[in-house]
Amino acid sequence: MKIACLGWGSLIWKSGALPVASQWHHDGPAVPIEFVRIADGGELSTGICLNARPVPVFWAWLNTASLESACRALRLREAIPDSRVDGIGMMTVTETSVGPLAEWAQAKGIEGVIWTGLPARMAGVEGQIPTLEDARHYLQGLTGETREHAYNYIDQVPAQIDTAYRRAFAALPRWQPDSPAVTVATTQLHPPCQPG
Repeated sequence: MKIACLGWGSLIWKSGALPVASQWHHDGPAVPIEFVRIADGGELSTGICLNARPVPVFWAWLNTASLESACRALRLREAIPDSRVDGIGMMTVTETSVGPLAEWAQAKGIEGVIWTGLPARMAGVEGQIPTLEDARHYLQGLTGETREHAYNYIDQVPAQIDTAYRRAFAALPRWQPDSPAVTVATTQLHPPCQPG
């Protein structure tokens, strides 16, 4: 079985236990992705978000014989406990499969697709999508190593994952160049011309 994995975050640069058998290709399907999950490491990670604009994601071939073994490997890489029934998405693709994901996979010769399906998480609440203001406030409130890790995560996500939150994060101080000292000129005001 020809199996591929979709990726849009750290899986691309840190595959871990996932048996990736190719480079990560940039011509994946369009998936609604946003920076919406506060991960265990403190970063505001990317995830599928029904409130986000779809962006083309990445994909890679896997060296595994079945969807079940591919899902086990992804579960291990993502540290998702076996007791959790969600967290991994999968789809078998046949000639009669329909829909945008199936059509994309058929065009690539993919017979099975997997992806990380962990939900948004804010303030410890699984499924809670942070607002843009929540996300900004969270990042700005971080300190020390957690702050550096969180900002580095956003930097490492490929630019192709161009989301509304990411564009807004660019205005945060971490990404702003140091401003040169501004010299304030003193302007002397003259009274208006008086008639004659």
